[in-house]
Amino acid sequence: MIKIHYYNSSSKTVQHDFNMIDLQFPIHNEDLLWVDLYAYSYNELNNIADVFGFHPLAVEDCLHEGSRPKMDSYGDYKFFVLHAPIYNEKSNNEITTVELNIFMGPNYIVTVHKQKLQWLGKMENVCVNSPRFLEKGTDFLLHTIIDGITDEYFPVLERIRARIDELEEEIYDYQPKVVTEEFLALKRTIILIRQAIMPQRRIFSTINGQWKFDIQEENIPFYKDLNDHLERIVDSTETYRDLVNSTLDTYFSIISGKSIEKLNLLTVISTIMLPLSVITSFFGMNVPLPYQDTPYTTIAISAFLVIFTWGMWIYFKKMIA
Repeated sequence: MIKIHYYNSSSKTVQHDFNMIDLQFPIHNEDLLWVDLYAYSYNELNNIADVFGFHPLAVEDCLHEGSRPKMDSYGDYKFFVLHAPIYNEKSNNEITTVELNIFMGPNYIVTVHKQKLQWLGKMENVCVNSPRFLEKGTDFLLHTIIDGITDEYFPVLERIRARIDELEEEIYDYQPKVVTEEFLALKRTIILIRQAIMPQRRIFSTINGQWKFDIQEENIPFYKDLNDHLERIVDSTETYRDLVNSTLDTYFSIISGKSIEKLNLLTVISTIMLPLSVITSFFGMNVPLPYQDTPYTTIAISAFLVIFTWGMWIYFKKMIA
């Protein structure tokens, strides 16, 4: 599916829903064209690539998901590969990412993605009635797109933090297998976010004060704010990774402590039973013993065993305490 938004700078209006053939009309430098392609077919992507003259390698990256976030320069346009978060509480994998490909030319932006993205949908609804995302140039539109999908990471991070807090309380009650699986799932999620955010932060950071692509002077503060958001996400993932590791270490210490307690109890029981077994086996031998025919002997031996057992239990209890 293709959605097209064309901003006419002279009339300050936005036109929508062009046909593919209409894309070939000349675009003035002051105008801006945004083409959003999603749930697309191979032919639709190739038609767009033919109209704009995109490089086959960039088109191949769009067709085969799995590329790490990056920015490639192809002469008069830039090609971005970004990862946007998708949160689905009912899915086995609550948090996943979807690839978003962006072509940025001097007066056009082409976004390519296989799944609908909530933020892009909101932007398109705004563009139907207002040119505020399109009237400040391609660099501002690019910032708006990326800042929107970047902000979607924050609710995901809040969910991770809440889950860590829940696990810190559950480690004392739940079965080891359940808790361990939860910890591993959290670690996988944090690694997934770091793999998506770390390269994106490098794309939008400066080298010796210089940006990696042309940005208008009035739009630089917006990119600084975007870079700050990316830094916050990276810092949060590092903090949560340390929290998960420390909580997991605490959990293993608790499990180890419980195992030692059980082992100590079994050791005490074995130690108490050993002399009892010796005494009873001695008196159970088929050897004549004095006073063995009187009931008082049985009572005395039984009382001795009870007192002996109680005394050993008190002794070991004090030692363990």
